[in-house]
Amino acid sequence: MSERGYSAVIEDLPTIGVEEEFLLTDHGTRAPVSCAPVVIKRARESLGDQVGDEFVPSMLETRTRPVATLDDLRRELLRLRAGVAAAAAEVGCRAVASGTPVVPARGRPEVTDKDRYLRMVAEYGPLATGDQGLAVCGCHVHLGVADRDDAVRLGNHLRGWLPTLQSLAGNSPFYAGQDSGYASWRTMRWAQWPGSGPTPHLPDAAAYDALVDSLVDSGMLLDRTMVYWYARPSEHFPTVELRVADVSAAPETVLLLAALARALAAVLLTEVRRGTPAPAIPDPLLLAAHWRAARDGLAGAGVDLGSGRPRPAVDLVDALVERAAPGLEAAGDLALVREVWGRLRTDGDGASRQRAAFRRRGRLGDVVDELALSVEG
Repeated sequence: MSERGYSAVIEDLPTIGVEEEFLLTDHGTRAPVSCAPVVIKRARESLGDQVGDEFVPSMLETRTRPVATLDDLRRELLRLRAGVAAAAAEVGCRAVASGTPVVPARGRPEVTDKDRYLRMVAEYGPLATGDQGLAVCGCHVHLGVADRDDAVRLGNHLRGWLPTLQSLAGNSPFYAGQDSGYASWRTMRWAQWPGSGPTPHLPDAAAYDALVDSLVDSGMLLDRTMVYWYARPSEHFPTVELRVADVSAAPETVLLLAALARALAAVLLTEVRRGTPAPAIPDPLLLAAHWRAARDGLAGAGVDLGSGRPRPAVDLVDALVERAAPGLEAAGDLALVREVWGRLRTDGDGASRQRAAFRRRGRLGDVVDELALSVEG
């Protein structure tokens, strides 16, 4: 079908919400520092419950309100980042937008003192506390989809596009003070966690709920919110949550991700509601595509899921923009997406920019400082 044909059946666009996770680092050492409880208390004076804790006390999370336009999303992102940065400065630390710590933490990994987190430590052991702990920061995009069956079926249709979205957002090349060789080491670290990975292909919400209940009953998951699949219906909101991106240093990258995700979902929902079957993609091939996106980001090759062969990652993004174009046109976002994607293609992804900051003087502290400045504006 032509793009105009798709545009004709896009009757509504999902709302967008974004969660961003940030590291808190020491001014001098640039290592993670456990100051989140105090920073969150300060930040809540202006941001309320739009800022909250995470598994480790050297991290916090911000949550935008649901919005309908990219302009509103930009304002939300900048307001939340400014509030967190100001609160961190008052406490004497800095908020940093990196998927993993650039400079390693000192001492044993700490865990936020909440019953749920402590249960996770007791159940999963070194998965939670080993290897620098779970100080990994993502960016999660929520798309408003009211019908739960539609939400599950949309996940089926999104499966093949999520590795390409992931490749746009690689921003964690350093880990434990070393270059990991990956654009997104966060992806590899998080993939060890039970309940993570590609979304299973499921026919409807009843099948989704039955599978999740079985995983909880098996003991692999403590509860339903521990489903960390790359696209999942939210347990709390009428949304589909996409969980493939590292937190981005540049707010424009977040806008690009959100615009593409929303527009692609709008196009694919027309197919869901027409009863068009989702492409059948073998899970091992999908895992290969996610691994390749984590390793190469935009700088190398992705996996063409049609042929199963490597293809330049930037070409796969071009294909995604083309596929999402009817939704982008309906939202009025096509020109902005082309502009931001053009800059990102030229300047490189977050991982490339982190490595460039390190190469200038060979100092990891320079990388952390640049990432902190991106939050502070």
